Amino acid sequence: MIRQIKTHETTTATPPFFMSTLPDPLVADLVAIVGAAHVLTDAADTARYVCDWRRTFPGIARAVIRPANTDEVSRVVSLCSAQGICVVPQGGNTGLVGGSTPDASGREVVLSLERMSKVRRIDPLDNSMTLEAGCTVLAAQQAATNAGRLFPLSLASEGSATVGGVVSSNAGGEQVLRYGNTRDLTLGLEVVLADGRVLNALGALRKDNTGYDLKQLFIGGEGTLGIVTAATFKLYAQPRKVVTTWAGVRDPQAAVELLAQLGGAVGERVTAFELIGHHALAQVLAHGTPGMRNPLAGQHAWCVLFDVSETSAHIDPTGAVEEVLGSAMEQGLVLDAVIAASGQQAHDLWALREHVPEAQRLEGPSIKHDISVAVSRIPEFIDEAGAALQALMPGIRVVCFGHVGDGNLHYNQSKPAGMTDAEFRAREDAVHDTVHAITARMQGSISAEHGIGRLKQAAFLHHKQPLALELMARIKHALDPTNTFNPGRMLPLAPPHTRSLP
Repeated sequence: MIRQIKTHETTTATPPFFMSTLPDPLVADLVAIVGAAHVLTDAADTARYVCDWRRTFPGIARAVIRPANTDEVSRVVSLCSAQGICVVPQGGNTGLVGGSTPDASGREVVLSLERMSKVRRIDPLDNSMTLEAGCTVLAAQQAATNAGRLFPLSLASEGSATVGGVVSSNAGGEQVLRYGNTRDLTLGLEVVLADGRVLNALGALRKDNTGYDLKQLFIGGEGTLGIVTAATFKLYAQPRKVVTTWAGVRDPQAAVELLAQLGGAVGERVTAFELIGHHALAQVLAHGTPGMRNPLAGQHAWCVLFDVSETSAHIDPTGAVEEVLGSAMEQGLVLDAVIAASGQQAHDLWALREHVPEAQRLEGPSIKHDISVAVSRIPEFIDEAGAALQALMPGIRVVCFGHVGDGNLHYNQSKPAGMTDAEFRAREDAVHDTVHAITARMQGSISAEHGIGRLKQAAFLHHKQPLALELMARIKHALDPTNTFNPGRMLPLAPPHTRSLP
């Protein structure tokens, strides 16, 4: 059995001796760099930095440091590196895998980028924008809108998720189908390395063939290789018309076929395409905000929510969408559908999808997966995994939703009726093993967009190709030989398959 590396919210940690009885000499050095107001040590002040959103990985920080600029980040990292102090970079602390909070030792410091929130540059002619790492995704969207452009990254936590965090996790979101994930949107980075030096690669070039593309090492690196302090992103023309549709479909196979037909009719205008299972919608309707309701008259086992967007003022894709829906209904793929008649209606439809994670949290304990398989294999995965889980735990509720347009499913589980929380949690590793094994057999990924962190490390080490793990360990050793950044996240403290490392 592959055991997930986790703790639950009831876990507590005992502060180390030096934190409770002796002055910490590190604090004075840090205060000299960032100011006394921005070196936090009291438990009340550090509370929101030391536990993740799911409350799965509570920890203790020796200090929380909040630098104001890249120079201060560089000086803090140089100091910590010289004294052998481990640094946990943190953005909005919205991660789901325990990658941005300190452990329980009390020896790690948290370096929060929240004060570095400036928009450094927007160039509508370049279609690019440079932002500091603490800028939220929502603020980035608004800045782009103010300049008459679109920053297409969009995710449920965009009000608190930060630029540095989404780069470090290679976040995806709802519009990956048309615009790509963070890796595709990033033109350049500014990164503080483990020795405090600053790599400035913030250019807005679309083409640069002068050697290795170093920025790609840090995108999705989960803060283990360097601290991203700023990023340059691509911008796009704002859509003038968005057709938002909620449709009940026969089954996941029908959803995949509908996606193909939409693509054939309107091409790259298919901006987002989400699959939502009946347990996911039921939990939203049970725990959502007042006024949330089922968009369709009947109950459907599976629904899809999709956007088709157009930037030209002279083209309206509504007719093409209606034609595809009509044909799909004749084929029995679509059972019922509604097209939003206003921006507010479109917002209300998307609110149903975006509230799924919070609704499942309110429902009770859950087991979460963030997998991807080839789009064509999504129906097969859902059928096989669902049958295997029912055999393992009869009555288990599969809360399946996600970005079916790019093959990414959030394939979660809630406990069966009559089962206690403790009984459900006791089977968590077996559920993970089942889902991840099926994903691996289908040549998929156990982490499509959430990352590895601490939560998925065991499964990552089990399923990842040994040579790939060795190469990752070599890169980590080359860029961070003293293991200053995020030790024990993604790669273990003593990485396997490193026999040939110097």
